[in-house]
Amino acid sequence: MNMYDLIVKKKRGGELTGEEISYMITGYTDGSIPDYQMSAMMMAICFRGMTPEETKNLTMAMAESGEMLDLSGIAGVKVDKHSTGGVGDKTSLVLGPMVASLGVPVAKMSGRGLGHTGGTIDKLESFTGFHTALSRETFIRNVNTIHMAIAGQTADLAPADKKLYALRDVTGTVDEMSLIASSIMSKKLASGADAIVLDVKTGDGAFMKTLEDSIALAKAMVSIGTLAGRKMTAVISEMDQPLGRAVGNALEVKEAIETLKGNGPEDLQELVFTLGSYMVVAAEKAASLEEAREKLALSLKDGSAFETFRKFVTAQGGSEEEVLHPEKLPAAKYVEEVLCEEAGFVSKIYTEEIGRISLLLGGGRETKESEIDLAVGLILHKKRGDKVQTGEALATIHANDLEKLALAKERLRNAYEIGKEEVPKQPVVKSVIEGEKR
Repeated sequence: MNMYDLIVKKKRGGELTGEEISYMITGYTDGSIPDYQMSAMMMAICFRGMTPEETKNLTMAMAESGEMLDLSGIAGVKVDKHSTGGVGDKTSLVLGPMVASLGVPVAKMSGRGLGHTGGTIDKLESFTGFHTALSRETFIRNVNTIHMAIAGQTADLAPADKKLYALRDVTGTVDEMSLIASSIMSKKLASGADAIVLDVKTGDGAFMKTLEDSIALAKAMVSIGTLAGRKMTAVISEMDQPLGRAVGNALEVKEAIETLKGNGPEDLQELVFTLGSYMVVAAEKAASLEEAREKLALSLKDGSAFETFRKFVTAQGGSEEEVLHPEKLPAAKYVEEVLCEEAGFVSKIYTEEIGRISLLLGGGRETKESEIDLAVGLILHKKRGDKVQTGEALATIHANDLEKLALAKERLRNAYEIGKEEVPKQPVVKSVIEGEKR
């Protein structure tokens, strides 16, 4: 077996076997297959595509290139959730504690944000002392006692994917559906969960801009997980406007706390209830989605979800005082409103631009080495479909630099379109794709 023959086979439309894919990934990871040959293979895949079986085998080969987490020490059905990333997406901060409060083990590996989409770990580090460098014993103990832990992804988790993605990024081979799906799912499968619920974003602020592409990606990932023996569900959710009202690390944490107290924005609550219901049913803690939703609603009402969040943050070194008094979280020096210059209805919000404004203020990373300013960001007072008067606040900007604040204000006005006609509000959940029962 050699790489030249495999490249020619794929170029001519042939289907690679599991053994051939394993040979290719092992060789590329250990350096015996050079970049130029793997580049040629990636381009051949972009032109020829991959079958579901090939995609599953590629995913498993990348997952098995490093450590496969053994979560057998955790009782019950382990459920994980993954989002493809969006603006204002603080879902995990709310969803994890709600689901965990019902006894569902949430053993989650999370990453940091790069670009305008913030990472869950960055947001949680708004709490003084919070850390995700947990030993295996502590991670398992926390999930068994609190039913929730979030650890940072280690270098040993799917190292083939990390190396392959870096190559795809510079060779124009990122945007092939099987390669995207296998990249995401290799890390999820290596993380050891029994059931995986995916939040696939669609729209202006998402990686996938069209509903059609988002559904195709969701189906590919659900197929991979199902073939690998996992319980799978994908929820397609809207990202044509930011989720909730807060964009920025500490600001999103404050909004998550309000949501855990039952006072969250309607779109965030709806998404959390939908994702959470599938997680609870997958974990066999409810017989139906309706029953799961009722239990999740009760977790907000009786305070158990917020209490779980408090225990989770403090168990990982975070300040209990800041959980109980979120006004003590990092705060920006300058807070200014951006006023609307004409009356009407919000017809469009350029969501990716909102994310880039947060990035400009310091709320995201331009490079992996960039330091995040946890205090900065935006609070949106008007969302799509809302009526607005001249002089009314569209949003409030939180900044630590006056020059950046001035630029952010100008860009934010241009990120809103105001029309004369009322715009119907859209549901946050667009579609749900469930894997076959196994």
